[in-house]
Amino acid sequence: MNIKTGKEARLLIREEKWTEPTPGLAPGYTQANLVILPKKYALDFFLFCQRNPKPCPLLDVTEPGSYKTVLFAEDGDIRTDIPRYRIYRNGVLEKEVNNIKEYWEDDMVAFLIGCSFSFENALVEAGIRIRHIDENVNVPMYVTNIECVPGGMFSGPMVVSMRPIPKDQVELAAKITGMLPQVHGAPVHIGDPAEIGIKDINKPDFGDAVTIKEGEVPVFWACGVTPQAAIMKVKPEFVITHAPGYMMIGDTLDKELMIKC
Repeated sequence: MNIKTGKEARLLIREEKWTEPTPGLAPGYTQANLVILPKKYALDFFLFCQRNPKPCPLLDVTEPGSYKTVLFAEDGDIRTDIPRYRIYRNGVLEKEVNNIKEYWEDDMVAFLIGCSFSFENALVEAGIRIRHIDENVNVPMYVTNIECVPGGMFSGPMVVSMRPIPKDQVELAAKITGMLPQVHGAPVHIGDPAEIGIKDINKPDFGDAVTIKEGEVPVFWACGVTPQAAIMKVKPEFVITHAPGYMMIGDTLDKELMIKC
């Protein structure tokens, strides 16, 4: 499907004409993870994000009760513009839904967190293929033994996403992504998954397994699903998130986030 802008992608998602994961949708436009909490949890979660900028780089935080984002997406609606949401009660996943209008409350605060899908276009332009896009599946994500720095009531392990990279392109991939700290930046680990607590690379905790070919190295980036691991550990009474791999797409081009190293 030829979607040229973030706004076109959001409209398609809002009308529920696109209900699939979002990697490769509106290439070149920034994508974001989402966490929505009651106001009473918002300061603690803000501290958690501030202290863990690799997995939780903040792109915007909404005013309490507002479902509009000032910095990320003009005319965006946080209640409808993600293909699939998750509803958590007391840390337990209750259900997944296509919009959250019926769950919205006047005290809710939404956090938009940078997503690694936003550096994939830069990798592709540099000649690095993205396996989960080629195989038309969701990116594989894993809970690790890397502990985040606690913030208020929130704590938990870092979640990472993995992309197999040819050995001779790993250094280039690290350099390119290192110039995009607002969407997780450089890898947190390269090589042996067991070193970060991953027992079976073919059984991700979220998303789908992908093929790792001979001569390729598994490369791991911090992932915006990390807050969901914290939510399952800390068990706040009510939280809404995106479903892993189903993002909100903004109006900013990925290249506008790039810094020069």
